[in-house]
Amino acid sequence: MTTVIEDFVPYQGEHCETTAIGNLLQYAGVYLSESMLFGLGQGLGFIYWDSKAMDFPFIGGRVKPDILTANLADRLGLTVRFQETSSVNKAWQNVRNCIEHGIPVGLKLDSFYLDYFKNKVHFAGHYAVLYGIDEEYAYMADTRQQGGRVKTRLTSLAAARNAKGPMSSRNRSFTFEPIDALPPLVPAIRESLTMNAHDYLNPPIRNIGNKGIVKMSDEILKWPSRSNNLDHDLCLTALLMERAGTGGALFRNLYRDYLKECADRLEDPRIEQAHHLFTEIAPMWVSVSALIDRAGRTGDHKELVQASKLLLEIADKERTAMELLL
Repeated sequence: MTTVIEDFVPYQGEHCETTAIGNLLQYAGVYLSESMLFGLGQGLGFIYWDSKAMDFPFIGGRVKPDILTANLADRLGLTVRFQETSSVNKAWQNVRNCIEHGIPVGLKLDSFYLDYFKNKVHFAGHYAVLYGIDEEYAYMADTRQQGGRVKTRLTSLAAARNAKGPMSSRNRSFTFEPIDALPPLVPAIRESLTMNAHDYLNPPIRNIGNKGIVKMSDEILKWPSRSNNLDHDLCLTALLMERAGTGGALFRNLYRDYLKECADRLEDPRIEQAHHLFTEIAPMWVSVSALIDRAGRTGDHKELVQASKLLLEIADKERTAMELLL
């Protein structure tokens, strides 16, 4: 039996969590730009994550998975219904029930198992929205990069949902309750700017936030002795920084665009100044990933020395911008 939400129109987005939120919210009666969703969710961050269990360090440019959705719900007074279970059967009933009631449902997944993903890398912090099912396939809405409206076999979806590992949540699904009207956006914007700046400037450990960028500038010089397959690891790192659903420039493009929307609404010179800084910062991150990629392709590690210097400049500019927003 086929059950598909007939009038479902996919939300066009670059980043998986904000695209999933956009898909669910527009169905609940709310439409906001992706940059506004990212900014109100206090999405901007940084993490340099390394451990002995990892083949190579992970570079992230946003807050932890799930936090963005929770922040956004707080800012806008939205009710999110989360469900998690270790039972594959119960997980299937949770989402099937939503679809049968005409409600699209957000899913957290390991993208490795999804049929439509071309690059097979384990990433258990991926989000997509389910809007239909039949006997064999799940009908999904994903980012523009992944094809927007896509489908995957139900067996693949079950494996993706039930995956273990870093950033995974066991069979997590979520929906938003419909809303008649949003609260005024200006107070929500001001609070999100202040809170995001505070968290970014005051990380609990020194591999997160502004201190994390400074740490990366130091650690990047040690990468040649850190890897068994350096060329591959450098090129993959550069690809993930720039193209893996980050919206480009390690999420700095999204935050730059959010600050532009904020500046237009609030006419605050500090926000305008921060926007100008992020307009300079975003291409600097593109240069960092290009240098890392070039080091991988050419084997010339002088590129990493350049990247290290550029990271210190970025850290300085981002600190200035976030202090303005604070």
